[in-house]
Amino acid sequence: MANGYMGQLLNVDLSSGKIKAEPLGESLCRDLVGGYGIGARLLLDRMRPRVDPLGPENILGFITGPLTGTEAITGNRYTVVCKSPLTGTWGDANCGGTFGPHLKFAGYDGVFFGGQASEPVYLFIDSGKAELRPAGHLWGKDSNETEAILKQELGNVQVACIGQAGEKLSLISAIMNDEGRAAGRSGVGAVMGSKKLKAIAVKGKLPIEVAAPELAKELRKFYLKRSTGDYKPLSTYGTPAVLPIHLLDGDSPVKNWSGIGYRDLPEGAEKFNAEQVKKTYRDRKYGCWRCPIACGSLVSVKHEGPYQGASGHQAEYETGCMFGTDILNDNFASTIKANEICNRYGLDTISAGATIAFATECFEAGILSAAETDGIELGWGKDEAIIAMLEKLAKREGFGDVLADGVKKAAERIGRGSERFAMHIQGQEVPAHDPKYIPALAIVYTMDATPARHTQGGAFWFSPGYSVPTGFNKRELEKWGDLNRRMWCFLHVVNAAGLCRFAHDSYHFTFIPNFLSAVTGKEWSLADCEIAGERIANLRHLFNLREGLNPLKFQVPDRILGVPPFEEGPTAGITIDREKLVKVFLESMEWDQETTRPNPRRLQELGIGYLAEMLPPI
Repeated sequence: MANGYMGQLLNVDLSSGKIKAEPLGESLCRDLVGGYGIGARLLLDRMRPRVDPLGPENILGFITGPLTGTEAITGNRYTVVCKSPLTGTWGDANCGGTFGPHLKFAGYDGVFFGGQASEPVYLFIDSGKAELRPAGHLWGKDSNETEAILKQELGNVQVACIGQAGEKLSLISAIMNDEGRAAGRSGVGAVMGSKKLKAIAVKGKLPIEVAAPELAKELRKFYLKRSTGDYKPLSTYGTPAVLPIHLLDGDSPVKNWSGIGYRDLPEGAEKFNAEQVKKTYRDRKYGCWRCPIACGSLVSVKHEGPYQGASGHQAEYETGCMFGTDILNDNFASTIKANEICNRYGLDTISAGATIAFATECFEAGILSAAETDGIELGWGKDEAIIAMLEKLAKREGFGDVLADGVKKAAERIGRGSERFAMHIQGQEVPAHDPKYIPALAIVYTMDATPARHTQGGAFWFSPGYSVPTGFNKRELEKWGDLNRRMWCFLHVVNAAGLCRFAHDSYHFTFIPNFLSAVTGKEWSLADCEIAGERIANLRHLFNLREGLNPLKFQVPDRILGVPPFEEGPTAGITIDREKLVKVFLESMEWDQETTRPNPRRLQELGIGYLAEMLPPI
């Protein structure tokens, strides 16, 4: 197979050590694009329902898209897929950097791991040749150390690996590459750790065949000159550009979702000023593989104090919120240190920060005492206590062991009413965007196959802002719901194709079907993308239905929905009518209003009628 795909998948049985390549079927590529589209179909076919996420039957896949490693703008993403040990649902995590393109240059579109190794191992792929090697000397090393050792041993390789958090099966652990890029959510690092798979190292220069290479180059030039301009703040400052804005406009969580920015962290906007952060901490800019936006930076703390010398990748918006506004911490140097700890140990910064905020509120409420928290006096804005507790969480030491699996498990272990402070949906900590500010997130956070994920749905941007749709008339509400459904489906293709969400936001979105056409040789339209995305959404959703899960039963914390509503601030008086929004979404997707089962007729129209046979009996 040519034209955007290497045409080969690699299957690795870690229990037996057997490695086998298989051809990538053309129908999978045509109907499901790549990434988690193909991943969902393969896991549905090859895994029985209700397997232990940390057992040998769970399959862990690393898979690219047809635009990964090509001329396509931001074609550098790969996706990790598995059953999530954090939520018990379909699990996936998306990541940029350099690993995704180089997995293809090494000869494969994806690698799928089953079984469990008896001793630590890593997989080495060199220009189509793959072998498992002992990783005992890497076990116990952090992710940066692991990458450095493998590069010293193997030469110019790209590495995806886990740190100590994944080794110790932290349910909020991540898979890392490029010393700080993270496939962070769904607890994928714990699955990798459960398999005793420390790393994947890839190298090679095998070409990716493209149907129309000159057209692909011209398309890149064309779209780079016609950006929306949205990339400029990202390129200049990175995602921290919006930190002070969202602190004040009501989008960022404050004080474990109970606070209001201008009231509870009045100096935060000034201290999080992107220009000041850039001048104070930036060492140099960088971008993911061939990315024109280049939103990343390497930073370090240069002034004296407890965090002097902390360095690494810039703390992104989510990290800045979860270790900043959500804990009333306006010391940005401590956020850099927190980010460094999470990256080295391999932790999802959203979940880790939210868990520290949860523990802080428990401490402030008198549920926890210093005797229980190893003498650490937690409190709002106490940055040194935040870092001390984070280090314990990362190492599973003392009270950190209670917190290491996220807020749901921590609340179960602590008890005493602490669950009311646990801001999660189906076990996954809620990210740093508020449905009271963007009401459509009330849909995305529960109806996407991965709970509490802000990057999965088109509804993230396509919402009426402060105007809660409950006031719309029936026709307006249906129009709003259809727009959100279409964009939600379209963005499934953005993820599956191997592109970054920021490109979709920064360049006219026609670039996606146009690049798909030029690279694969198959004509793609916007409508084709929507249909393919709807197929993928149904596959991911079916995985959860087959697990006996109904997203309508996923609980959303009252604070997230504005129950009771704030009495002041930009989202004052807003309570989200999630039931009404979800009803419109289910209608637009043709999913049942009670069971959320897809309409078999619609599945047939999408060309995936076979999925109806996989649905469990009612």
